[in-house]
Amino acid sequence: MFALLKKEIGLFLSSLTGYFVITVFLLVNGLFLWVFASDFNILDYGYASLDGLFMIAPFVFLFLIPAITMRSFADENKSGTIELLLTKPLTDLQIVLAKYFAGVVLVTFSVLPTLFYLYSVYHLGLPRGNIDMGGMWGSYIGLFFLGASFVSIGIFSSSVTDNQIVAFIIAVFLSLFIYVGFDFIYSLSLFGPIDLFVQSLGINAHYTSMSRGVIDTRDVLYFISLIAIFVMLTKLSLESRKW
Repeated sequence: MFALLKKEIGLFLSSLTGYFVITVFLLVNGLFLWVFASDFNILDYGYASLDGLFMIAPFVFLFLIPAITMRSFADENKSGTIELLLTKPLTDLQIVLAKYFAGVVLVTFSVLPTLFYLYSVYHLGLPRGNIDMGGMWGSYIGLFFLGASFVSIGIFSSSVTDNQIVAFIIAVFLSLFIYVGFDFIYSLSLFGPIDLFVQSLGINAHYTSMSRGVIDTRDVLYFISLIAIFVMLTKLSLESRKW
């Protein structure tokens, strides 16, 4: 499994894909936070906060992470190498986890350089260091779990088709729906007493909760469960080829 994980990470970093994803993520967020005149601009806002980053980053991930994961299985299916991969002394779950963790590693590499933004905002505060560090670290943990969830959705989408574009579209749609779709349904007040439960099925409710700086066990369990569900669905998708 670790050999396959290393190979997958190497494929990302030996091609333009990995560097393109990291560059685009940093560039888009950097432009909105420091250059463009908007509500997210830190210098215009006049307050030492990275709230804009954690509002913009999920929507950037909505497109970048499917772009990372769309080739995970779709490319293998199209070229026929999936059959060769399945003959290796690895279980289906190990193959899925290797590709999943490779995607998570790349997402982590994308987020880590934003710590420079945190360092800058820390020193821009008046007095220096006047920043809610608890909320900031909670937001980073939430962003990590959000990215990890999108990766699990992405590899599942890639496993059900041999077309990378189709895999990309499915992943974007599923990620967007699970991120904000339940908030939209909740706002329609269709379910009466279980409206709050419906809202809690979406990522945004838990991501927002963690961004307050309070790491609630329920939020962590939600993300772990969501990731586990899509990893197992991907495993079932692979197993269905043997039926």
